[in-house]
Order: sequence, then C-alpha cells, then structure tokens
Amino acid sequence: MPHNTVDFQELLVRGQSGDKRAIGRMISHIETYGLTENLIMRQLWAHTGHAVIVGITGAPGAGKSTLTDKMVKYWISKGYRVGVIAVDPSSPFTGGAILGDRVRMNDLALIKEVYIRSMSTRGQLGGLSLACSGAVSILDACGYDIVLIETVGVGQSEVAIMNVADLVLVITVPGLGDEIQAIKAGVLEIGDVFAVNKKDLPGADRTSRELQMMLDMNPNMGERQPPVLMVSAEKNDGVGDLCDSIMENYGCMKESDELLTRRNRRLREELLAYMQDRVYRRVLAPVIEADSFDDNINGFLSHSRNPYAWAEEIVSQIEEKIK
Repeated sequence: MPHNTVDFQELLVRGQSGDKRAIGRMISHIETYGLTENLIMRQLWAHTGHAVIVGITGAPGAGKSTLTDKMVKYWISKGYRVGVIAVDPSSPFTGGAILGDRVRMNDLALIKEVYIRSMSTRGQLGGLSLACSGAVSILDACGYDIVLIETVGVGQSEVAIMNVADLVLVITVPGLGDEIQAIKAGVLEIGDVFAVNKKDLPGADRTSRELQMMLDMNPNMGERQPPVLMVSAEKNDGVGDLCDSIMENYGCMKESDELLTRRNRRLREELLAYMQDRVYRRVLAPVIEADSFDDNINGFLSHSRNPYAWAEEIVSQIEEKIK
C-alpha cells in the first residue's frame, strides 16, 4: 500500500491495544521508507519515552538468543510486556539466519505480551539496522515496558548499540578469549551489566574473575562499576538475578540523571542522522543521480577536470540557495 494512503493513527491505536499485525505494518513501513518518511515518527513521539531499552551484545556463540529467550520469559512472569528486536547480519534477500531467532523464540511469539521482530543489518556497521531505532520507538509507543535489542556479534562496531539503548548487557562465555576482545572492542566502556553465560563450563569462574579485574583496573569506568553475573541460559540458572540487576541499574541511572544524559545524546545522534539523510535525499541525490554526474566523473578520471574544485562549486551553489 502506498505510504500516503496508510492511516498511521489507526495503526498506532490498534498497536496500543495489542494488535501485532498493526505493529508489524508500522515497522515494515519504517524498514521500507526509512526514518525520512517520518509520518509515523511524528505521531509516535508523544507516546514514547516510557520503555526500558536494553541492548544485548556479545561475541558469536555467547548464547545471546537463548539468554534473551529466558529473560523475556522471566519478565513476562513479572507482568511486563516485552518487545524484542533481533538484528541479524544475513542477506535481506535470502532470509537465511533471520529465521534463526524466530525458530529459537517460536514459543514466545505466541504469547500475547511479547512481540518479536527480526531485522537485517543490510550491511550497516555497528550490528544494527537503520530501522532499528524506529522499531524501538514503535514498540515503546505501543506500550511495551521493556524492549530488548539483540545485536549481531561483529566485533568493534558493536559499540553502536550505545546510540539506541538505555543500557547495555554484554554477554561472554568461557574459552572464547572474550576478555581480550572486550578490551580491543571498547566493550568494557559500553557495558552496564556483564553476564558470563554457560557458567557450568570449565573456566567460567576464572573468566568472571578476570573480567571483574579488568573492570576494576579500567580508568574509564570512573565511579560506575558494572556488575558481573554468572548464568546458564540453557539451564535457566541465574537469569532472574540478571534481570533484576538490569532493572536495578536502570533505576540507579534514572535517579542519577545518567538516563536523561544518555537519551539526550541518543536523540542528538538520531536527529543528526535524520537531517543528514534528509539533506542527502533532497539536495545531493539529485546531483549524483543526474546524467551529467557520470560525464563529470569521466572528466575527473581523465584529469581534464578537478573533482575537488567541482565539489566545492556544488557546495557553494547549495549555500547560495540556502541564503
């Protein structure tokens, strides 16, 4: 359906009443048209700001999806409505591993209080989809108390989760050398809560101690000291304590104004990205898509024209129009 014929207000009302199909249509629209098509976002804003947004990250094989599944079940047992955005690195054409999270959480998808959506990164760095922040806002506006964002394990770019979540859970397991990788990737700085999964494996205690020691020695931690908890997602051992720790940390962030500071930063980043996208589509895209652009490129490659002088000329023309 063309975007200008979609009644977003009706979809929002239906979504707030628990209609998962309406929520799915809004998220699909964001995925198709991006945040630049902001008719949805304009209507959502007044209804957002209530959900606890938790980023879940860690190396491949750390058991993120299994642990996410158990965390969701714990929280709904406590009366919360929970949304899950599972960001996947697979191709948007083949589907592939996108089905993986849905299969592993298949029983959750049937629960009224849970909404699950898999999204492809579509080549975006940071383990996040461009539409992820929009999807989070939709779930927030539709009354979900907790929104979990499970990112792909892609190393150093995982720090991008900071720009979407209120707080970040970092999952590690014994034997993968994640302690060293965490230092390299800067994950120590972004983590608010750490979980050593598969606590029954040999070396789990050592992994927990070494991780705690690195956190103690990290000069960037300041007064903030993230807890390190040991869990076994497969055996559902320690999951409740982990969930309680996350909510306790969220409460402390809220009381200390850290939450407001992070949301301030996140909104700035999102607005900057929105404006950059808007300027590109309205101003730069017509220049790049014009037939004359290819002719200019050929001239640049033959060195008969200077590409930087041409680019500066284009920028000057844009500045004149703005004036």
